[in-house]
Amino acid sequence: MSDFTMTIDGKSVPGDASFGVINPATGQVFAQAPECSRAQLDAAMATASAAFRPWSRDLAKRRAALLACGEALKARMGEIAPILTQEQGKPLAKAGEELFGGAVWFQYTASLDIPVEVLADTEQSRIEVRRRPYGVVGAITPWNFPVLLAIWKIAPALLAGNTIVLKPSPYTPLSTLKLGEILRDALPAGVLNIVSGSDALGAWITSHPAVRKISFTGSVATGKKVAAAAAPDLKRVTLELGGNDAAIVLDDVDPAKVADKLFWGAFSNSGQICSAIKRLYVPEKLEAAIVDALAAIAKSVKVGDGMQADVQLGPLNNKMQFDRVNELIADAQKAGGRCVTGGAAKPGGGYFIQPTLVTGLKEGARLVDEEQFGPALPIVTYKSVDDAVERANATMYGLSGSVWSSNPERAADVAGQLETGTAWVNQHLAILPNTPFGGAKWSGIGVENGPWGLLGFTELQTVNIAKT
Repeated sequence: MSDFTMTIDGKSVPGDASFGVINPATGQVFAQAPECSRAQLDAAMATASAAFRPWSRDLAKRRAALLACGEALKARMGEIAPILTQEQGKPLAKAGEELFGGAVWFQYTASLDIPVEVLADTEQSRIEVRRRPYGVVGAITPWNFPVLLAIWKIAPALLAGNTIVLKPSPYTPLSTLKLGEILRDALPAGVLNIVSGSDALGAWITSHPAVRKISFTGSVATGKKVAAAAAPDLKRVTLELGGNDAAIVLDDVDPAKVADKLFWGAFSNSGQICSAIKRLYVPEKLEAAIVDALAAIAKSVKVGDGMQADVQLGPLNNKMQFDRVNELIADAQKAGGRCVTGGAAKPGGGYFIQPTLVTGLKEGARLVDEEQFGPALPIVTYKSVDDAVERANATMYGLSGSVWSSNPERAADVAGQLETGTAWVNQHLAILPNTPFGGAKWSGIGVENGPWGLLGFTELQTVNIAKT
């Protein structure tokens, strides 16, 4: 698989060099991706700059283009899904769900309005507050949902009237490059440019003078570097960063009724979701019942190569993350934690870790304090709800969280006390295109999705018209 190219000025562009892409199910290189040079990035920025003005003038044309993008993606999902599975690791059915979700995001975004607020309209004057696009948007996307999270940026940026230069993670560039190929006929040349390369390419994008807005999804550490790189040029930024989401189970739940949702809230995509459950707080009296119910599910789940039809959880995406999660599990055991399930890498090659449930930990253990981003969940007991909320909030993360109860109103009251961008009740990972998604504290700046995410790709302009 070496026929992947970048999209620059609506054309297929090979790299000046290439780099290997690893299949995490085998740990071996299975394809080559183009390495974008500095000159090629400059060309992408130049064509995005040139395309901006005509693209920004016609909202109806932009709506139609986004609908065409959604249809093009739906028509060719079968081409991208196996590529996504081989480079990311997720089961093929889940890859299809990600791609279908991307088509839905295109269609939903196309329906949004860009409002003009009229502050005054008299015989003397009319005062309007309009929303203007920034210009060229630089977008950098992660490896856990490479296509969907790219579309989270592409769709609103384009509808708002911006043009975009997007770089996917070097771990998962191929599905996004394929997306660029598929969308070439749906968009005018230069409006969407997709380039691939190593981490240096991301630094070039964030510091490039043509870029007026940066949209980044990734780790807190890299997000801070992006913000610092944007500061000298006063680029606007949206940062969707990490999370250490707490789920608090109240004392009135039936463990059997919530176990399945709790399990998949933590272990979907092998735990590689920024807003997945990373810490599970349970009342002392329910610990045994909840642990037993979760363990039964964990032991029944099939972990393996995502290309196999019956696999439910794939590997970790890359060696670095695989080593980190194993390190956190080992550290948890040294700290007195007990692995009820899992606890070790699956033998046979590839970056596989069985779903791991850990009891006997409290704050101070790395698996509780840090974002693991993998299939290892600490189950922590608490004595009072106030205690659980205080401990859930005692972190610099603030992406999302959830509260579980047989009384939704009671749970909603507790959820409102979480210092997070999203608080769910009796569910987790309920992420929708029409709801804002973003984090408090170190988990981000700004939001994505819905009209709020769309307006994040615009800046205000006051137009004051004298009539006399």
